Amino acid sequence: MKALPYGIDPLRLLAFLLLILPFLGLLGFGMVWLWQNSFLLFWALAMLISSGIGYGLQQLLVKRERKLLAEAATEPNPEWPSSADAAWVQVQALAEDCKPEDWPLEEGGWILALGRRTMETVARCYYPDVEKPLFELTVPHTLLVIERASRDLRHDVAENIPFSNRLTLGDLFRIQRWKDKAEQVFGLYRAGRAIVNPVDALLGEAWRQLRERSFIQARDELHRWFLRTYIRKVGYYAIDLYSGRLVLTDDKPATARTARTSAEMCSIEAQDLSTRIEEEPLRILVLGRSNAGKSSLINALFGALKSSVDILPGSTGMLKPFVLSREGLTQALIFDSPGCDSAHFGSRQISDAAKDADLILWVSPVNRPDRQCERECLDVLRSSQSKQAGRRPSPLLVVASHIDRLRPASEWNPPYDLTQPQNTKAASIRAAVQAIAADLAVPVEHVIPVSLMEGHGYNVDDALWAAILSQQEGALRSRLLRCVDEQKKAENWTLLRRQLLSAGRFLKDLPDRLDKH
Repeated sequence: MKALPYGIDPLRLLAFLLLILPFLGLLGFGMVWLWQNSFLLFWALAMLISSGIGYGLQQLLVKRERKLLAEAATEPNPEWPSSADAAWVQVQALAEDCKPEDWPLEEGGWILALGRRTMETVARCYYPDVEKPLFELTVPHTLLVIERASRDLRHDVAENIPFSNRLTLGDLFRIQRWKDKAEQVFGLYRAGRAIVNPVDALLGEAWRQLRERSFIQARDELHRWFLRTYIRKVGYYAIDLYSGRLVLTDDKPATARTARTSAEMCSIEAQDLSTRIEEEPLRILVLGRSNAGKSSLINALFGALKSSVDILPGSTGMLKPFVLSREGLTQALIFDSPGCDSAHFGSRQISDAAKDADLILWVSPVNRPDRQCERECLDVLRSSQSKQAGRRPSPLLVVASHIDRLRPASEWNPPYDLTQPQNTKAASIRAAVQAIAADLAVPVEHVIPVSLMEGHGYNVDDALWAAILSQQEGALRSRLLRCVDEQKKAENWTLLRRQLLSAGRFLKDLPDRLDKH
């Protein structure tokens, strides 16, 4: 038997027509009955109303699905360094501009092409002067980006796309192939329906258009979400890689104790066997000019004598670590330091400590208005931290000390309301806080006035501790980036040692292998 156009089998077409003929007859006779009993108009109105309500519900479902998919979107990592912000903006722009019609899922090459474009977008942000920035990737890191992006995408697809765990790739291609043939057969049915019952055909076509429009809209939304999610996943891990946060080994936690902290803890644990820190502590560095009250501040934070108070300018040693534990605060090491106006401050040890600090407490006395040296030291510190591409600047709090010495010096009757000063002392403290904030270029809310006078401490246990705890999240991010940086350095040496050993074994066995061949 000769085949019909478009490759339709005549026997299959006959079988299909015989199956639907009773339903077509029932539909035709039903329309005639409605017309004879004058119910046809009511039926048409009911169909239009039902169609309108159904279309509205379909649109509501589309909006709900769109909201659910939006909530599942990949967000930027707050622990990224500042250099990652511009790269994520580019990834977001690429995802928003991605059109489903440009990337048909049935063509398998889209996944590599779109992944490469995303990687190139991120690479261009980090290597703007390189002709082919994508070639700056190492092979293991490239494979790791693909592995982690695919893992996350697999989870999102399984959680958000119905029946994704049941449909195979073959099913999708077969559905697409049979869809084209079914549309051809359905076209013949629509033509016959228009001849038999024009009114019913017209209403049916209107309902079909509404239904198809809703289906196509939902399908395009899902397609667009899938492409955007893929771009964001690849971009996320590409930024992780280029910003220095992606390590090849997962055998130890990112916040494992660093070698530097372990060396510092040896002397502390030798003096106090009860002091033990398993993971990397926060590193809090106390800086400021000589006689500003740095050691007194540490004593006030502990509530006990831990650091010898300065008697002569610069008498504090290079760096003195103390284990600081308090409810609500991640266990920390707090370091006393020499004054920024001393000869020791410009040493390499102080510079390295400032770069690795997770939180900096800068002590500035309110009774010393000559703050030019403090501003210069702070500017050098901020400039040094901003040059660290793989880090974020550490949170900075300024402790305004010696407020008890402000005028009138003989008056001391805390607490003081600085928002609405009621007396001269409170007004003086408020003016001093504002002056320090302006002189040191820090937000006024980051300047905490305290009194460290023995027996008359003020504002340490409440305002200062509250400020420290409010900056803990930023300090933890700084600690994570610092630990990852340290882990990557150790990883590079470990991998190099393994590679050299493997190469040595290969060269050693090479003569025996050549003899065998």
